[in-house]
Amino acid sequence: MRMSPPSLPRRTAAEFIGTAALVAVIVGSGIRADSLSQDIGVRLLANAAASALGLGLLIALIGPLSGAHFNPVVTLSEWWSRRRTGGSREVLAYIGAQLAGAVTGALLAEAMFGRAPGAWATEPRGALHLLLGEAVATAGLVLVVQGLRHIGRPGLAPVAVAGYIGAAIWFTSSGSFANPAATVGRAFSDSFTGIAPGSVPAFAAAQLLGMLLGMVLAGVLYGTRDAAAEPNPADARRTG
Repeated sequence: MRMSPPSLPRRTAAEFIGTAALVAVIVGSGIRADSLSQDIGVRLLANAAASALGLGLLIALIGPLSGAHFNPVVTLSEWWSRRRTGGSREVLAYIGAQLAGAVTGALLAEAMFGRAPGAWATEPRGALHLLLGEAVATAGLVLVVQGLRHIGRPGLAPVAVAGYIGAAIWFTSSGSFANPAATVGRAFSDSFTGIAPGSVPAFAAAQLLGMLLGMVLAGVLYGTRDAAAEPNPADARRTG
């Protein structure tokens, strides 16, 4: 039996918890990998595998509640492509929850491994080629999300989105953060997955540019009429 969609506070809580869990997985697996091997390839493989598996499970678990965005880029692109009336309140609530969740998840990961929470990351990631990689990674993510909706297969998101992120961690120079909220959170961890605070604004700008590129590519491939007219897949899944 279908039940009414969760309230906005409940959906916002789901985004906070999901984003916190995702960033805890990313940062925690990076810390663990860093302690077990000095081989950068092994560390990257471990982090990519844990991040992809964790993301897929979280999308499957939380998708029926909030749509499992965990990412301001996904929230903004979904809102814009649907032209949702009165949706700006939800957008702001989601993004606020994602940012707070990302910082919480990073601090939690640091604490779990006995590290003093709150140490700023020191890894600079402001080189132009890294920003290009981040724009490409984010464009691909948006194209996957938009494409699944356009072809009527949103149920594949746990596998498709997680698979894409796992691959993009390897094929992009930036390591595929592809998420402004997670980027902010990772600035709070001086670890394998961290990013120096001074590099965050440029990374976020590259991610927003990638979002626009991904939306353009989705429009070229699938058109825009159906995207604006279709009901929200997240809403359609919100049943109990």
